[in-house]
Amino acid sequence: MSLVLRNLQRAIPLRRAPLRKKMEIVRNILGVQKFDLGIICVDNKNIQHINRVYRERNIPTDVLSFPFHENLKAGEIPQPDFPDDYNLGDIFLGVEYIFQQCKENEDYYDILTVTATHGLCHLLGFTHSTEAEWQKMYQKEKQVLEELSWRTGTRLQPLSRGLF
Repeated sequence: MSLVLRNLQRAIPLRRAPLRKKMEIVRNILGVQKFDLGIICVDNKNIQHINRVYRERNIPTDVLSFPFHENLKAGEIPQPDFPDDYNLGDIFLGVEYIFQQCKENEDYYDILTVTATHGLCHLLGFTHSTEAEWQKMYQKEKQVLEELSWRTGTRLQPLSRGLF
């Protein structure tokens, strides 16, 4: 199915092709390439608005995920009954926030990929509210990013490292 990647911001120049290419590989690694996925890139103002409306946190953030299939167990692949249900949901990337948080030696597109992978793990039921949940999510992100790094010749680390 399709990966829809929209850039709805003008604050940071963004080439969608590098992110699309890597996220197609991530979908393949996770075994969810048959599912639709939306990745929407927004600026600080818009990610802050979405964060305020849905999480009651009035600050910009890096990523917000909105799953199509709710109540999945961590790592569970949805089992849709109907063709229209082959959808994982949407990931909103705060690309302006991500760019501002990038360290000098970090590749912006690598960090976008890591952040989108983190968001995709959330769509598959992973959370990090407790240390045990974080451990599961961290291990999944690490496994996916190691495989992606091997396939693409990069060295990517999970977004959630050092969270607990």
